[in-house]
Amino acid sequence: MINGAEAMVKCLEAEGITKIFGYPGVAIAPFYDGLFDSNIEHILVRQEQAAGHAASGWARISRKPAVCVTTSGPGATNLITALATAYADSIPIIAITGQVDSELLGRDVFQEADITGAAESFTKYRYLVKNAEDLPRIFKEAFYIASSGRRGPVLIDVPIDIQKQEIEDFDYDRIQVDIRGYKPPKKDGNPQQVQKVVEAINQSKKPLICAGGGVILGNGEEQVRAFCEKTGIPLVHTMMGIGVLPKAHPLYFGMLGNNGKPYANRAVDQSDLLIIVGARVADRAIAKPKNLEKGTRTIVHIDIDTAEIGKNLGPTIPLVGDVGGIFQTLTKENITVDTSAWLDKLREIKTTTVDHRKFSDEFVNPITFVKELSARMDEDAVYVADVGQNQLWSADNYIMKSGRFLTTGGMGTMGYSIPAAIGAKMCRPDKQVVAVCGDGSFQMAMNELATARVNDVPLKIVIMRNHYLGLVREYQYNTYHSRYEGVQLYDTPHYDKIAAAYDMQYIYVDDNQKVESSIEEFLAMDDACLMVCEVASENNVK
Repeated sequence: MINGAEAMVKCLEAEGITKIFGYPGVAIAPFYDGLFDSNIEHILVRQEQAAGHAASGWARISRKPAVCVTTSGPGATNLITALATAYADSIPIIAITGQVDSELLGRDVFQEADITGAAESFTKYRYLVKNAEDLPRIFKEAFYIASSGRRGPVLIDVPIDIQKQEIEDFDYDRIQVDIRGYKPPKKDGNPQQVQKVVEAINQSKKPLICAGGGVILGNGEEQVRAFCEKTGIPLVHTMMGIGVLPKAHPLYFGMLGNNGKPYANRAVDQSDLLIIVGARVADRAIAKPKNLEKGTRTIVHIDIDTAEIGKNLGPTIPLVGDVGGIFQTLTKENITVDTSAWLDKLREIKTTTVDHRKFSDEFVNPITFVKELSARMDEDAVYVADVGQNQLWSADNYIMKSGRFLTTGGMGTMGYSIPAAIGAKMCRPDKQVVAVCGDGSFQMAMNELATARVNDVPLKIVIMRNHYLGLVREYQYNTYHSRYEGVQLYDTPHYDKIAAAYDMQYIYVDDNQKVESSIEEFLAMDDACLMVCEVASENNVK
């Protein structure tokens, strides 16, 4: 016989989980006692939201579900923002929360919160465990749901008495998943729809692929790249689609959207066939999707999630399936489109498009800094951007090679980069990982420097410091004629003292002439390092 908590640990071990991120409490204490004799390492974060973000970083680098754990009440509710962030970006996370005794549910006892109800809008599925005998099945289903179809977070809420309840031992590997009503679509798409796509491509003269984060989440970069190279079809991408093609690739034509490259937006406008892959076509990518539906342009929308197709943009040809499987199929088809004239036109557009955005050269130019930093990072390095002006500067100017660019696109959660970078670095200690944030987003997560230090994570952090909540200040500048309210961060904290408090190296750069040498020193360090990059407060994204 084993108890429910031991069963939970056994399930995680069988799923190959080696680390979990969490914050304990009485309602989850039996589970933590079960961890004591396990080889699973628990990483104590300093706030529960960070447990979810760290699991997100791990999941995105491993491309498998990662696990976070909290107690009941405020421990569980603190996790909601991380779950919402993962849900918006389709990140597979298993969130385990402790809960009060089953008999006390609904009585408003100490640290009781209806977390399964509260998280309904921000999770792919939720379980409130009522019998310990159901735990093996529930865990098996949770990992399957999180990692199949459109990926996302799954919540398992376990009352403390269920964790203590004894059950018969079990063979986890023999448990079969058969969930009525949950049948992910065919991987390679409907054959008739595939043929419609092939015909549309062969009839086009100016085809263009718009790749979103679903390409990366679906492990389809290689297949999309192979298809582009075989057919000669160029590619643009959303912010979450950074990494589908390296920046130096001849078929790469930049990030579209109001914060992307103007020539990428012009490419979309002039295309006669737009193939949208793994993107929801949200407002940051295309401000007015309805405009794309006008005229004679054919729109193909490929996605694993049927709910996304047609939600923001009516497609001419919808195609549901796994991006890797679909593009493997498409690459084998007889596609004879000639894109040579179209590529010449795009190159002309790229060289003649004038970017009217201006940046102050007082202190450090953020565009210069991001380009220099990403160019000097390892080929397979991981760049984790936070939210705010730093995110837009990073996404627009990051030089993609063969590494990864992580950020929160759908929810835009400040404070994401540091815990996510911790999770990414712990998943792949051999990879260079750099977190880039603003002074506002840094202060939302700087307590997690303790997590990095205690666990010997040599994290490298860049703070783009402008003494403001820069993106909100910019909006107030453009919309309310510089009536700034609630956005100034002043001159605190003293970052050199924070670095010293956590035994981190410290670098300060406030001059463009010192950027190259400072980045070289920063990247060469083996230990954790905090770099403050001073940028002018009046810098605007556009």
